[in-house]
Amino acid sequence: MEKIDVFAHVLLPNYYEKMLNIDSTIPESYAFTNIESLKDLNVRRKLWNGTTKQIISYANINAEDYCNPEDAARLCREANVELINCVRENNDMFPYGIGMLPFNNVEESLHILDEIKDSKELVGIQVFTRHLGKSIADKEYLPILKKCARLGLLVLLHPVFDARKPDNNIVFSWEYELSQAMLDLVNANIFTECPNIKIIVHHAGAMVPFFAGRIDNIMKDKKDDFKKFYVDTAILGNTRGLELAVYYFGIDKVLYGTDAPFGIMPNGATKEIECAIDELPFSNEEKEKIYSKNLRKLLKGNEEDAE
Repeated sequence: MEKIDVFAHVLLPNYYEKMLNIDSTIPESYAFTNIESLKDLNVRRKLWNGTTKQIISYANINAEDYCNPEDAARLCREANVELINCVRENNDMFPYGIGMLPFNNVEESLHILDEIKDSKELVGIQVFTRHLGKSIADKEYLPILKKCARLGLLVLLHPVFDARKPDNNIVFSWEYELSQAMLDLVNANIFTECPNIKIIVHHAGAMVPFFAGRIDNIMKDKKDDFKKFYVDTAILGNTRGLELAVYYFGIDKVLYGTDAPFGIMPNGATKEIECAIDELPFSNEEKEKIYSKNLRKLLKGNEEDAE
């Protein structure tokens, strides 16, 4: 059974070195930068199971948080070229990449989206629940999301720490961030503004499936919009949690994703998540949809949308 991980991460050396030249304290602020399999592709390959392919995006060290708009755009372009080369050189392991944008430079982001679309290696962009303190649903960023929908690019939604909350942790706070961003996007009528947009939410849709009853009864007019998101399986196992996500979003909206190499050292939770999927009370055909067919259909559909 083909397995394609839609949400895996890297921190490629040239980009990381440039960011360290801007701020040498990054490793002190972000402990995940010390994970060898995130930065060293030789280590990554040695730990690879040889079969599960990964669509790779950068770990969240974003140029926009450190640079002026012009420099951020330049660094994102360079990072995307490095990502393209990485995919070309490691296509057996990484079939595609997910590009980076400078959200402090929307005008240049729109041009970079054309460059991403023109590449064969990049199939979407990674966005975050907040950029520069603003929700991803802020009207300033709507042109980017609209163009992604028009070009048929995937939009991978990743959480960030909220500096306003001193008790942040990746166990609960990131799941709240994702849930709040989904709410913001629904309230901003994103699926009316961009009916063809394909937003893939990390961590199985976070809190939304569990609180479906509250959504259905409190947001009756917009409850159906929450089911228009796609979600991945990156919750470090938990078959019952995945079953709930499938029940809520539908079997066609769940994509295999692990968040590798994060979660379980040294190279992520691929084994644990695959075991959780394999234990789901679904047919092999349905599991095959999760592992690769939903993604393949999404990519094919996006190509048709962009024509």
